[in-house]
Amino acid sequence: MKTQTEEVLTALRRRVAEQSLAAQLGLTLVALEPGRAVVKLATGEHLTNILGGIHGTAIFALIDEAFQASCNAHGTVAVALNMNLTFHRAPEVGEELTAESQELHCGRRTGTYQITVTDSRGRRIATCQALAYRKGERLPFVPPVAEQA
Repeated sequence: MKTQTEEVLTALRRRVAEQSLAAQLGLTLVALEPGRAVVKLATGEHLTNILGGIHGTAIFALIDEAFQASCNAHGTVAVALNMNLTFHRAPEVGEELTAESQELHCGRRTGTYQITVTDSRGRRIATCQALAYRKGERLPFVPPVAEQA
C-alpha cells in the first residue's frame, strides 16, 4: 500500500505530465519530493527571442515549473506570491537547461524556495527566490487517503 506522500507525488507527476503548456515548451520533470523538484528543458530555435538568444520567458517557465512542483509536493495547494529572478548569463541555443527548486523554509502559510538554473556544463544561467502561499487545502487531484481497516 502506498503512503500518503507517495500518493501525492504520483498524482502530482501525472498532473505535471498532463500540462499542455509544459509539453509545448518541452519541460520535463525529472525529480520530485516534498520541497524539491528538478525540471529540464532542451532549448532550440523555437525558444529564441528577437536577438537570437533563448527567450527569458522560456527560462522563467522552467523556473516556475520546478517551483510549482516543489511547493505543491507537500500535498496542499500552494501558489506563488512573489518571484525574484536574476539572469546571470545567456544560455546557448540547443543547450539543455536544468532548474532545481529547493525549499528553504516551509511554514504553515508560506514557503520560501531557491531555484537555480544551470546549463549542461554546470554554469549558472539564472537564480530565483520565490515565496509561496499555502492555502491549507488538499490538492484537488490527489485521491483521498484510504481508510485503515
